[in-house]
Amino acid sequence: MSRSKLVIIGNGMAGVKCVEEIIALEPDTYEIVIYGNEPRPNYNRIMLSKVLQGEHSLQDIIINDWTWYAEHHIRLCTGETVHRIDTRGKYIETESGLKETYDVLILATGSSPFIPPIPGIDKERVMSFRTIDDCTRMSDYSKTYRKAAVIGGGLLGLEAARGLLHLGMEAVVVHNAHYIMNRQLDEKAAAMLQQELEGQGMSFLLAKNTQKITGRSQARGLLFTDGSKLEAQVVIVAVGIRPNVDLARRSGIATNRAIMVDDYMRTSVPDIYAVGECAEHRGISYGLVAPLYEQGKVLARTLCGQETPEYKGSIPYSQLKVSGVDVFSVGEISGEGMQTAIQHLDCIQGTYKKVLMQAGKVRGAILFGDTTEGTALLGLVQRGADVAELTPREGAPDPAEMAAAALPAQETVCACNNVTKAAIMNAIQEQGLETADQVKEQTKASGSCGGCRPMVAALLKHTHNLKNNGGTGVVAPPDKPAPMPVCSCTELGHAELKEILADIDVLETGLPEISLILQKLGWGSELGCTVCRPVIHYYLQVSGGTMVVREIEVHSEVQVRWDDQIPISSYARNARGLAAQLRASWIGAAMPSAVNMGVAPGPGSLVSALVQDIGLLASPAGWEIYAGGHAEHPVKQGGLLGVAETAVQAATLASACLQWYRQTAWYDEPLWAWTERLGFMSIRETLLDDQLQKELAVTLQADIYR
Repeated sequence: MSRSKLVIIGNGMAGVKCVEEIIALEPDTYEIVIYGNEPRPNYNRIMLSKVLQGEHSLQDIIINDWTWYAEHHIRLCTGETVHRIDTRGKYIETESGLKETYDVLILATGSSPFIPPIPGIDKERVMSFRTIDDCTRMSDYSKTYRKAAVIGGGLLGLEAARGLLHLGMEAVVVHNAHYIMNRQLDEKAAAMLQQELEGQGMSFLLAKNTQKITGRSQARGLLFTDGSKLEAQVVIVAVGIRPNVDLARRSGIATNRAIMVDDYMRTSVPDIYAVGECAEHRGISYGLVAPLYEQGKVLARTLCGQETPEYKGSIPYSQLKVSGVDVFSVGEISGEGMQTAIQHLDCIQGTYKKVLMQAGKVRGAILFGDTTEGTALLGLVQRGADVAELTPREGAPDPAEMAAAALPAQETVCACNNVTKAAIMNAIQEQGLETADQVKEQTKASGSCGGCRPMVAALLKHTHNLKNNGGTGVVAPPDKPAPMPVCSCTELGHAELKEILADIDVLETGLPEISLILQKLGWGSELGCTVCRPVIHYYLQVSGGTMVVREIEVHSEVQVRWDDQIPISSYARNARGLAAQLRASWIGAAMPSAVNMGVAPGPGSLVSALVQDIGLLASPAGWEIYAGGHAEHPVKQGGLLGVAETAVQAATLASACLQWYRQTAWYDEPLWAWTERLGFMSIRETLLDDQLQKELAVTLQADIYR
């Protein structure tokens, strides 16, 4: 039987991870061809700084060597840059003239260093830090020159500077913010890290903006906007990355900042997918390994025809060893409404811990010096756990151990060395390992960047507890409670019922009577009851069904209020017009629960936008749109969903929110309760995707007038 041909453009970590997953699931499904523009097999880009610092060789950071490709019958075309995709003819073409047909194509083109438009950026001895070749160039420069400047005080810039110090050069880090790693750390943790790095010989110039790179044809130094100068013979630019989207854009594939994909990593063109740093999911492109691997697993199962939960996005986290110092950061570390739940500084041990909360939920954390709690805190942030869980009850299981127990057996723990949970636990059991260092020696897990060491330690403890308790596992996570049945006629909860009904095509099956629907569902009552009948009818409506049962009524009330008492002004006229438009647009819309909306001409209005299900508040800049408020018991203050310059844009965002509520809420679930269940930030992130926002608004109108 002939196999479909799968072509991957990009031989980096994300694309090859997807291939590994496909091989593990269905090794005989595809003939696989990979095109990479570097002349070498797949390697760990995260470990480049270790190569630069002399801790590893190139061979040490190879993830899959040449024999791996041969063993799995993968044709690897190295040193080839693809410059064209013919989406109709389904073939690709390289700059050297090679052509390759495909049945399925994966774009894993990664990203390139962002090069800011600084005058002089194209001079000799000005370079980025992204590939093995960059490491070689930096090493060569160190044999002749002594003074180096690194523009960028993020992780990559610090690692580059540490490598330059190892090569014997003077390294000055220039950063435009007031403290280093400002996206991952707060000022205190950044100051502790800076002090440690200064002790290693690194220098810093903070709050500095580079005006130009001086020198005729070769770099001689930096001139800053404040008039000061810095002498430098080598300049490293490490200010961020830019997704590689030119190939996709030229080929007619939809792009924004990156290549736009849906929850199954599908692009706008059939049979073409994107994964990794080049992909943009719900308006976000990720530059960290964990989200890219999660995307690869979803895509692999999709291509193998297996059921898979859709990719819903990731909470970015960093578990790093910056120049020998352990640093952990997860979630939101700043922003409106963010408060400090825990803050602890130990100057003697050189450790720092800060946990942040919002509305009583754990939203972010920073650890410095001791990151053993990183795994547990990651789980709390991912779940949006109550702050009360930060103080475990006496006798409660260790959260880190619970996270280790909940991890699937084949989940990759050490991304650097591709070591799974199963491999680690088997090694511990079979070889009687007692320490994390022994695990590292035997499996290589945590032996490279060290970021996974807390999880390795948690797995060690978990494995020993399993053995000591006869394999029962005292720290296994509690079973999820069974969903509350919709009514006494069934054991199905809302989520399962909604999913089943979405697969029933009323027109095709010819089931006009609700009794036949209930019979198909295995209902306990032939006609159902007053509780479940409107639920079923509503879920059929929002899933696209056209079933009409006249005697059943569902919520169709969208109340739109505005303040008639405010003096006439341009704001008042705009508010009146917007309220009338919304009222006319949503007449007859079936809703999970009654919805109250308020349009306020200004802050002094009698209608408060903050305690409406959806509230719109006029302001000098346009409109503020709020969601999730409630004026009665329990009183809830809505969150700021977004801002809009015009009434049309405000109506679009409000309509998108309403449609997202219709599609994802349970029947009889108020909008404020829906907001809390899904998480306000998740809803906000979804709706601020411009394309999805417009699609939802259009879908709402289509559903109303269907």
